[in-house]
Amino acid sequence: MVGRVERICQVCGSSVGFTRSDDGFFYCGYCNSQADDIFDTGVDEEQFFSHYSASCNRVRPANAIAAEPISQVKLTTSQYLDHPDILVEDMEDDDMGDGVGPSGPSDFGSSQKNFSYEDYYSEIRSRYLTGLQVMIQLQCQALVEKFNVSPLIIGLVGTLWLRFLASTRIMADEWADQAVNDSEAQTQGEAEEFKPSAKFRSEPVNIHGKRVVYVWYRSLRSKIPISCSLAISFLVCHVAREGVTPSDMLKWTLEGKIPYFAAFGVIEKQLGSHSEACPIRASRMFRPIQAISSQKLEAMAADIAQKISLELPPVNFYAIAFRYCRQLALPVREILPQACRICEWSMPSELYLSANEFRIPTRVCVMSILIVAIRIIFDINGYGMWESMENADDDSSSNNSQSSGTKSEVEDSKLSVVELLQILEGKYNELDDVHAYSSDLPSYLQYCKDVVFSGLRPSYEDLEEEKLLEEFWDFYQKNKGSGTSDHQGDAHQGRPHEVEKTRSSDQNSARCTQSPDEDPKDKAIMQLKLDMEENKFCYIPPRIKVKRKDYLHYARRRKDVYIYAVHADYYILLRCCAKAAQVEPRIMHIAVLALERRLHWLEKRMDASLKLKLNLNGVCDFCKDEFLQNGGNDPMDLKT
Repeated sequence: MVGRVERICQVCGSSVGFTRSDDGFFYCGYCNSQADDIFDTGVDEEQFFSHYSASCNRVRPANAIAAEPISQVKLTTSQYLDHPDILVEDMEDDDMGDGVGPSGPSDFGSSQKNFSYEDYYSEIRSRYLTGLQVMIQLQCQALVEKFNVSPLIIGLVGTLWLRFLASTRIMADEWADQAVNDSEAQTQGEAEEFKPSAKFRSEPVNIHGKRVVYVWYRSLRSKIPISCSLAISFLVCHVAREGVTPSDMLKWTLEGKIPYFAAFGVIEKQLGSHSEACPIRASRMFRPIQAISSQKLEAMAADIAQKISLELPPVNFYAIAFRYCRQLALPVREILPQACRICEWSMPSELYLSANEFRIPTRVCVMSILIVAIRIIFDINGYGMWESMENADDDSSSNNSQSSGTKSEVEDSKLSVVELLQILEGKYNELDDVHAYSSDLPSYLQYCKDVVFSGLRPSYEDLEEEKLLEEFWDFYQKNKGSGTSDHQGDAHQGRPHEVEKTRSSDQNSARCTQSPDEDPKDKAIMQLKLDMEENKFCYIPPRIKVKRKDYLHYARRRKDVYIYAVHADYYILLRCCAKAAQVEPRIMHIAVLALERRLHWLEKRMDASLKLKLNLNGVCDFCKDEFLQNGGNDPMDLKT
């Protein structure tokens, strides 16, 4: 029998080991407690029984020596062993509740491998960073395969990721100690004595008894959140001059077309669920808690670029503006060249990514340039074209939808202002952002299975319940076509009283909204006013006595809150463009006003420079003659 056994002490949690005594029993080398399940069988029988009674009366220390915190002592190194396929039960610790295992009892005769301090944080850090890298690769692959993004991003994203990783200093040797020190400094006052938990006695803890495995995991998620994967994927698209906006990334992510919410499933297949040195499940480590907003995504991408000292170009204005023109069924050849000239001339700072989350988004700046270009080309300056067009007959809404459908086929033809407004009104009702998974029930259920509740199994264990669900699903499959008929009444087949009730209510509402004494034009204006009031706008009647036909600049009025007074023609254009850019009309109007102020400032500066009179007194005759021969275009710095 060997004289020493390497195992964890059940009393003090020490890994020093047990040493054989003369009585045949083994005692902990740290707290001197006896191991009940180990005995030297080579000891003489009489010696065994003589010592057994004494050993039973041995009193164990009431308060075993507590394990020293890792901030003061480091565990001894041990051979690394990884078991990626081991299933671990969920956390049962009420105090922590962090989803870190294992927490269940071990098999008889098994002993957990002892890991050093370096083994734990190295494995946790390696798995987290590797998993994020896999997620970024999956996202870029989806952008190329599903959304026709240039394959150039796959070659660029590796450099961006590694440079960002270097800027976080997570790979530095002092990261682990700093994370532990920060966790210990968060609790004010003197540190209370604690007893090590028997469940996690082999893991290191800080001075407050908290598992350092979870401390390191929190540090990693705070320095490199999971949402950084989306920010880096968007940033590489921006560097590659792709017309991808943050709202596009968010929509594709919510629909599950870009791996994000359910990416942990693929990561788990590649890296395993967990390992002994990193007992945190992949579903816990790589599953986002909530969706990120488009403003936050754009600001995060700009912040990453600043950290790695990457000088970014402006957004690809032509690609994004071209897509918006196609989406709104506008004449591209007529509008886009004018918009590009305005962009090149003004080049507003909002076209560059900014780390300020509350600044006007880049896509809104692109749309504001399009709005100004449309106003210039079609002379939308409050002349009442919408009022003269609206409800000439009772079928104006159907005419608008038909006009929008026909004009979408002939986008490059010359349009009048009335035709443009008809197209915009028709498109406004078509631009509702409906996700692909909301088309029918099977699509939604499949979306929930693949994205929302990915990796989860049904909670029921009753076979009768499972059989009942299958019967309901078969019933739905047989009767799902019965509710797609002409009107709401078809959904109430077999219930004639409900059908009659629905029809009568529809007729009453139609009579209330279509009174014979009410002018359709007044009704349409009233509906528009209500829509404007909801968005903090105020209706201005059409201009009657126009003294000067030029670009009309709108202003805001102070009435408890800022109210924006605009004409109907401009508001129809504004709200449709705002819906296409997925932003509130008020924010879109603020972006347009900012662009108009910049253009007005540039015009004043240019006008002042053209009317500048140069003072040639004190200039030599040679330079004066040269200046006059060039027609005053000499770039010399002359005094005024």
